[in-house]
Amino acid sequence: MTNPNLDRLQPYPFQRLAQLIREIIPPPSKPPLALSIGEPKHATPNFIVETLVSHLHGLATYPTTRGIAGFREAIAAWLTQRFHLPTGAADPERHILPVNGTREALFAIAHCVIDSSRAPLVVMPNPFYQIYEGAALLAGAQPYYINCTAENHFIPDYRAVPQQVWQRCQLLYLCSPGNPTGAVLDLETLAALIELAQRFDFIIAADECYSEIYLDESNPPPGLLQAAIHTGLDDFRRCLVFHSLSKRSNGPGLRSGFVAGDAHLIEQFLRYRTYHGCAMPPATQAASMAAWNDERHVIENRHRYREKFAAVLEILGSEISCSLPKASFYLWPETPIPDTDFAQQLYQRENILTLPGRFLAREAHGTNPGEQRIRLALVAPLEECVEAAWRIKNFVNAL
Repeated sequence: MTNPNLDRLQPYPFQRLAQLIREIIPPPSKPPLALSIGEPKHATPNFIVETLVSHLHGLATYPTTRGIAGFREAIAAWLTQRFHLPTGAADPERHILPVNGTREALFAIAHCVIDSSRAPLVVMPNPFYQIYEGAALLAGAQPYYINCTAENHFIPDYRAVPQQVWQRCQLLYLCSPGNPTGAVLDLETLAALIELAQRFDFIIAADECYSEIYLDESNPPPGLLQAAIHTGLDDFRRCLVFHSLSKRSNGPGLRSGFVAGDAHLIEQFLRYRTYHGCAMPPATQAASMAAWNDERHVIENRHRYREKFAAVLEILGSEISCSLPKASFYLWPETPIPDTDFAQQLYQRENILTLPGRFLAREAHGTNPGEQRIRLALVAPLEECVEAAWRIKNFVNAL
């Protein structure tokens, strides 16, 4: 026997993409270009790699689930500086827990906080990171999707959510900056959601893993803990944020991140994770500490993405409806033909992999907000992104 909720899981977007193109043979004369997966291709900074290697002697000891104090202190210092928190507001002993990447933590938190006996709802944006949906289903909850469309600037319209939904809501997933739209929730919206969480007694899990990939150096995206302080909620009650080094520091293989916020929830999550066996290896903690203590490589990283956005949009701007996002490394353009047909034909003619928007969304409230869009991940080197843009332009002109 297996958990019957496993049958409720839908195929992952990349499984659906593989099925979509399974019989297509792309032109061998054109080198393959992948814009489908949000996996950074910039090199992991040398100082992170060197720190990892120099601490491999730590393999002789079991790590603790809570992590070493210096690691948590580095995270607290970064949170304080980045999100303008009062000194001491983020306590390394009470408010911070290392995790092995945000993916596993975003999934696990639902199992830690959901009470399946109360017909729970888990509210999430649509389109969304599919981990949110899978976590909800396997925790015995029902997802509730809020569509993100161009009409609302890809920000979920939380004001339109019926009160009975908030009454059943136990967990709200936020993704800001958004995947795949790059939209950013402002402080006022975050504050309003915090107020709703207090009134209806649900938990906010804010996926902020794209928070350090933004285009305006003078205007970084705000965060949930920042909004909590802004509203006078200095204990971060019912608020959790999830951060990762995968995008910020080009370290997806490091599998390193953290969760921070409500001290009671952190304590409960620590207990859950102690049984789950989720301790981070000592060498990974040391490398992660070095990464959170350095901002120079992050600034350079943003500069590279700005270059790619500028170059690609200069080529595609007049050919396809596509706007510059506020953050993340994705473009979310409209397609002149159905998104699945666009992805198939683009692969067949130009040997470029993209992800159809409908694979990242669900039919909700009478529409699938991902239809007629594709996600372009500008993660490859500048030259490859430019080459891909020219091929896409030629493809669209030939339609």
